[in-house]
Amino acid sequence: MKKEQRIKKNDEFSYVFNKGQSVANRQFVLYSLKKEGEATYRIGLSVSKRVGHAVTRNRIKRLIRTVFQENKDDIMPGFDYVIIARKPAAEMDYHQVESSLLHVLRKTRALYRKNKSHS
Repeated sequence: MKKEQRIKKNDEFSYVFNKGQSVANRQFVLYSLKKEGEATYRIGLSVSKRVGHAVTRNRIKRLIRTVFQENKDDIMPGFDYVIIARKPAAEMDYHQVESSLLHVLRKTRALYRKNKSHS
């Protein structure tokens, strides 16, 4: 994932939290905010220490980035997305993380297609 596609600064996170809309399931909370004139989307990841130790938190972030990378053609550009991982995410494998994230993306209408096409 390219650096331009990441939200890093605290004030950018706060802006998305305050102005964006949120959708959640048991594993993730997704905040999304429309950014006019942007050709791509950006993501910010937040995984609290309550979720697990550093190795677990980094694994979750890596899985989330992979899901976004593999589904990049289906995700609406021109948005900032902030994903907050909840405690149950620590126990999940890649396919569970993917289906859970696609579920919250569908709920925010951030996906072009309803089902993932396997080509």
